[in-house]
Amino acid sequence: MERTIKEQRLSKIKSLKGVLFIPPDKSISHRAVIFASLAKGKSVIRNFLRAGDPLSTVNAMKALGVEIEERETDSDSFDQSLDLIINGKGIEELKEPFDVIDCGNSGTTMRLLSGVLSSIPYFSVLTGDDSLKQRPMARIVKPLKQMGAKIVGRSNDSFPPLAIKGDNLKGIDYRMAVASAQVKSCLMLAALFAEGISTISEPYKSRDHSERMLSAMGASLKIDGLTIKVEGQTSNNYSLSPLEVVVPSDFSSAAFFIIAALLVPNSEILIRDVGINPTRTGLLTILESMEASVKLENIRNMSGEPVADIFCVSCDKLKPVKIGKEIMPSLIDEFPILCVLASQAEGISEIRGAEELRVKESDRISSMVTELRKMGVEMEEYPDGVAIRGKTPLRGSILESYKDHRIAMSLSVAALIAEGETVIKDPECVDISFPSFYDKLRQLQVD
Repeated sequence: MERTIKEQRLSKIKSLKGVLFIPPDKSISHRAVIFASLAKGKSVIRNFLRAGDPLSTVNAMKALGVEIEERETDSDSFDQSLDLIINGKGIEELKEPFDVIDCGNSGTTMRLLSGVLSSIPYFSVLTGDDSLKQRPMARIVKPLKQMGAKIVGRSNDSFPPLAIKGDNLKGIDYRMAVASAQVKSCLMLAALFAEGISTISEPYKSRDHSERMLSAMGASLKIDGLTIKVEGQTSNNYSLSPLEVVVPSDFSSAAFFIIAALLVPNSEILIRDVGINPTRTGLLTILESMEASVKLENIRNMSGEPVADIFCVSCDKLKPVKIGKEIMPSLIDEFPILCVLASQAEGISEIRGAEELRVKESDRISSMVTELRKMGVEMEEYPDGVAIRGKTPLRGSILESYKDHRIAMSLSVAALIAEGETVIKDPECVDISFPSFYDKLRQLQVD
């Protein structure tokens, strides 16, 4: 899976045209593997994302003794053709891992798995790459300890590796300080197998794939606005039903091509089968306010998730935008590419409430400010976001990806409208979520 590509060279292009299939949704792929592994019976996950992060989750569940079969399939309807067959036997049949579990670059793998491992009577250690070892884990360690988990981490329980000795957990009433789907899902998983009822509240609505999928599998959840009540039971009398799910295309991955189509002149792109879960599509709301040419077509349901085809046309004039913390959880992954778009709006845009991005795969606020300034963009950096002055003619430059997949892809889109050549360093990091990204860019280019 890993490639060693030191740089990607890109130049200004004339147009992007075509029909595009985007890789499957990363968040749903992660959750489907973990939840199916906890169910009793055979689950089928169609159109699974074959990329670094979700494969870390697959390997982690295999390390816990779960039988997962990977099947290549022929399909013209998806970007990829990988199905997973998971023979779940329930949480009580998970095995103690023989070795340390390597979560790679995946914060989702580590955080969700911590919720599972805290409730089973085994010893386990979760680690990851250098980037993951710098990502905050106190936000899950603290509430898990309040539930009775025995869990410790580096630097006073703040960072990985995490060592966990599972125990009998008790329900919790917990208010999250940050709207995080990973933290919420971690606590929901722990609560499922804890005694009593847990109440989990978040300040703003984060993505709700876990709630949708667990409810469909028979978990006892009650959702009231920003609060979720989880009725937990012991593993002896509680089981999840197996699932069959078709994973839609990932909106966060589609965002790069949506913005590319808007910015590159004379472009028209139709992106097929994209998940448009409203907890993920804050970008569409922002694009509407900017008067961008984006249209949803063929809206339908796919395995409990809303899906649509997205038609995008280049746009000469874009209005500036002001974004606050209320909408940020629904476009948290799109911050880097939104910075690129704002650089081409006519006026000053502000993107605030994004302090969570300081602790992602890189400091995405600082990273985008540093690199877009190299391309000529006038930006002001705040602790929780940026102000961007547009409309700015971009110039090619040598740019750092910070080994962050979303930074690399965002800067690559910027390169398509920049004068001169742009060099992206360490572009292989796109394999985390979108291994075919550069191939698809080339396929859509019109000379």
